Amino acid sequence: MVFRRRDTLLFETPPVIAAWAAAGGKKESEGPLAAGFDYLTQQADFSAEGCKNWEQAESLLQRKAADACLRKAGISKKEIDLAFAGDLQAQCTASNYTMRGLGMPFAGVYGACSTMAETLGLAACFAATGMARQVLAMTSSHFCAAERQFRTPLEYGAKRTPTAQWTATAAGACLLRGPGQQGVPVRSVTFGRVQDYQVRDINNMGAAMMPAAAATLLRYFTATHTAPTDFDAIFTGDLGEVGSALLREQMEKEGVPLPNHRDCGCLLYDTAAQNVQAGGSGAGCSAAVLCAHILPKLQTGAYRRVLFAATGALMSQTTFLQGESIPGIAHCVELGGGDRQ
Repeated sequence: MVFRRRDTLLFETPPVIAAWAAAGGKKESEGPLAAGFDYLTQQADFSAEGCKNWEQAESLLQRKAADACLRKAGISKKEIDLAFAGDLQAQCTASNYTMRGLGMPFAGVYGACSTMAETLGLAACFAATGMARQVLAMTSSHFCAAERQFRTPLEYGAKRTPTAQWTATAAGACLLRGPGQQGVPVRSVTFGRVQDYQVRDINNMGAAMMPAAAATLLRYFTATHTAPTDFDAIFTGDLGEVGSALLREQMEKEGVPLPNHRDCGCLLYDTAAQNVQAGGSGAGCSAAVLCAHILPKLQTGAYRRVLFAATGALMSQTTFLQGESIPGIAHCVELGGGDRQ
């Protein structure tokens, strides 16, 4: 049974994440979470496997994550009832091409860097209500494909600002099943509302997305009568060092401090040792951290109850050239056990 409190959907009998997998590239293999990945490559162009461009390479990377997830679950692609997937490429190109090969029922999703939380939330709703028995939720990003689309081609050699973030070459995939089965429980989903605080700097995604993270978390805490200290950790997706500092400052002002806040953009890389400026970003960043770090810790009991609140900057390659502001959104998924009031 699913019931609603304001913007939050709560599952009386939670669906579960039964299997998951993360895939990444060279920089991800050099980061602190490398050991948690299921697949890593040093040649993210995948030219040896027939890819002719970065866009094809991202699609193949996403396929690597999907294949690993299905393999760990012990099922074939024919047993998937529905897949939710998305990426940063125009019209979700990487996901479309991945699904061309997988051949399963598919609903494309775009939430920029919030896409993993969005696909996970949608998949949980379908699994919880019995509309699908086995549901795949996944997303990806690729540094080279994203730079070409949103900023400048790599060949241009543009200098990156200190507030910029490094788009992860990574993908994450989760298999969800209905209540009563083995896996990490999905307790609730809060779908976010678009927030726009008139940030126009494409090299400062953290500032653009921070208001959405704060708004969604505040709505979640109000709806569920919980506080940050009820959780082992609260993960945001891709605010980076700049946006994370702004979020902590804003939540202090709201009277809801976040002493256990972690950001996926700050966890995927070592910002002191790797040349990633303010941290990681991209739809694959929070997806990879979820699958390589958060879910394994929930599985082993190192974490009991967490919030996964991925954030996204909802501009396009056209609107930012037109000088438009950058709207943000955040979707929040509650994972693990714990009592609910």
